[in-house]
Amino acid sequence: MNWDIFLNEFAARPLFHSSMLTIFPGPPAHKQVQLSRWTRAKKLSQIRKGWYLIEKPWRTKEIPLTFIANSVVHPSYLSLDWALQYYEMIPEYVPNPTSVTTDRGMRFTAQDSLFIYYHVQQSFFQGYRQEKVNGYDINIACLEKALVDKIYLFMQSNRFSIEWLKELRLQNLDTLDLDKLLFFSWAVKRKRFQEAVQSTYQYLKSMREEE
Repeated sequence: MNWDIFLNEFAARPLFHSSMLTIFPGPPAHKQVQLSRWTRAKKLSQIRKGWYLIEKPWRTKEIPLTFIANSVVHPSYLSLDWALQYYEMIPEYVPNPTSVTTDRGMRFTAQDSLFIYYHVQQSFFQGYRQEKVNGYDINIACLEKALVDKIYLFMQSNRFSIEWLKELRLQNLDTLDLDKLLFFSWAVKRKRFQEAVQSTYQYLKSMREEE
């Protein structure tokens, strides 16, 4: 497996897993040695275990961070702060992808960005859809689920309060379907969590009526 033959196959799909190299002849150990050499030569960067990205100028297309986030931890979808800023629900710019997964929670740095994943139970892994972002199909929470995910994960180690909710500085409230907040909360059979989402519903409803 030499560089030119490898590029001919992967330059147009520069984010790849080492298991995809079975299309080339030779033992896996030799291929892993070659990947390590190319990584040291800065022709590749290792995103996380098994996942690599062809570096510039050898790749023929750009790969957005959102696509990397979806691909290297599966299953996962973008949510929380990143999704809230994507929908313009919060004023802050969020450069680092935040995701939820049924896999273990983790974080790692790649491409000068911090990738953050939070664990949720299988029954709560819902409320996302595919959207086209920078030309790629990306799994992303719908607006309401991104907010419910935020409340759920905050309450893993904190007590919910309206004061905390106000600190999020939520905006463009007319884009929210408030009934969906309640719908998504029913996936978790925890009284305090459901009460927190109910309080969020009432607070946001009153805020919309004041606008």
